[in-house]
Amino acid sequence: MKRNYLYITILMVLVSLSGCGSKANKPDAETKTEEGTQAEHGHETEVEFTALQYKAAGIQLGTIEERELGLTIKANGVLDVPPQNLVSISVPFGGFLRSTDLLQGTRVKKGQLIATIQNPDYIQFQQDYLESKSQLEFLEAEYKRQEELAAANINAKKTLQKAKAEYLSARARVQGLKARLQLININPSSIENGNFKSTVSVYSPITGYVTAVNVNVGSFVNPTDVLFKIVDTEHLHAELTIYEKDMPKLKIGQKVRVYLSNDKKERVAKVHLIGREVSNDRTITVHCHLDEEDISLIPGTFLSGIVETGASKVASLPDEAIVQNGESKVIFVSEGSRKEGNEVVQLFKAVEVTTGVSDGGFTEIIVPEGMNKKASVVLKGAFDILSKMNSGEEAGHAH
Repeated sequence: MKRNYLYITILMVLVSLSGCGSKANKPDAETKTEEGTQAEHGHETEVEFTALQYKAAGIQLGTIEERELGLTIKANGVLDVPPQNLVSISVPFGGFLRSTDLLQGTRVKKGQLIATIQNPDYIQFQQDYLESKSQLEFLEAEYKRQEELAAANINAKKTLQKAKAEYLSARARVQGLKARLQLININPSSIENGNFKSTVSVYSPITGYVTAVNVNVGSFVNPTDVLFKIVDTEHLHAELTIYEKDMPKLKIGQKVRVYLSNDKKERVAKVHLIGREVSNDRTITVHCHLDEEDISLIPGTFLSGIVETGASKVASLPDEAIVQNGESKVIFVSEGSRKEGNEVVQLFKAVEVTTGVSDGGFTEIIVPEGMNKKASVVLKGAFDILSKMNSGEEAGHAH
């Protein structure tokens, strides 16, 4: 009996130890499995997008571009035109505006009739011209007669000199009155038969667009009044305001990237002239010529410019193509697609990159070794792909 009791006691102890060992090992296995799952999901870099998700994210693909990035000067400015391309229309002698068809934005051609001005004084100008011209003919004949008499020693030298002075004075007056008529666009030869005009025509001196109409029909305009302003937009240029400290970096011919305040399109210009006077706010003006002229642009439009003072071509992508993933920066490369049933799934792979200088919305990237530089890269929608990739990792951690 004692021997059987001892045997039973030993057996119970062994069973108890065996159960404890099994329980102790089980959590280790589960921990190992969970760690394995986390490790597997923690390094996941591929993302799948259905056609619907692809469209909703607005994904756009492109390639890595060689682009000049480097030292730049950022500045603000306005579109402007040379003085000879901006004309203020006035009349040399006042009058009443009789007619005009101009409105702001109207396109006019050089030599086109743009207005008529009426003033009774114009008749007086024409009358004075004809009277002076008739007097000139008489004085010219008298001067020639006195020359003939002087040659025959018949008249006094003083008489000849007087006739000459009167003739030259009358000739000068006629020339002055003729120039006055030409200023108001009246042809002197057209009034010699007595057909006087009380109205004069105003013609456009350039081809361009009307930017200001300061008068209305019936109003009286003085010689100092500006009736209209016309601008020829064919030779618009960018006037940049650069701080004095950046002046040593400027050189003629440097490339300038121009962005209008009302347009995101990039336009290219070159530094043409550098101002030589520093204003009170310690800035200078830099005159830049646009490579491609655009007559639809409007003078006075605000703009921002980036002057490239020293740059080299580097591999680059738009800023939005590069996203921050933890402490790393990644881009997404298209891995093609595959078909799952009736649906096509787009595949993307995250690639960690090193970035360099940023300039004008683009950032230099150091292409990882082994990556194809011509690979299709996500230019727009990278953040949405990153969000889905990270949400997939969190789901993996939850298991």
